[in-house]
Amino acid sequence: MKNKIINSWVPHPILSLLLLATWLLLNNTMSMGHIVLGSILGILVPWFTSSFWPEKIHLGSPKVMIKFFFVVVYDIVVANITVAKLILGSNDSLNPGFLEVHLDIEHPLGISVLASTISLTPGTVSSDLSFDRKILIVHSLHIIDEEAEIKEIKNRYEKPLMEIFKIC
Repeated sequence: MKNKIINSWVPHPILSLLLLATWLLLNNTMSMGHIVLGSILGILVPWFTSSFWPEKIHLGSPKVMIKFFFVVVYDIVVANITVAKLILGSNDSLNPGFLEVHLDIEHPLGISVLASTISLTPGTVSSDLSFDRKILIVHSLHIIDEEAEIKEIKNRYEKPLMEIFKIC
């Protein structure tokens, strides 16, 4: 009963906490006024938008989420260095192209996070998603081995996201 009352007021507690943290980071302050205002926004925004969420999302293991976060941060740093070397070098050595990543993940939010993660990594950008949500088209600045790059996207990003996003 008590849990049901809390869920009706705070339908997405993790989102509420993330909104509060984002508010405080954007304002660069921990003053009581900003904490209160951020808390109010953190409760009201998910509460007003909860009817737009088609199903309840159950997030998987926190260990997998933390590992995924550090993998993405590491990949972003390495990709920045790699892209800088490619751009500062000869343009003749670049081999841009498109990759067709056949998706195993079915959850719409998981697909969105996958596409966003790919776009966050310098040198790649998610370009299109097939109508049936089975193929993600990714543009890469430099393709050496198409199959290896697709396999890396699936293993480093898609597989953990499938564990993280589960429908209740």
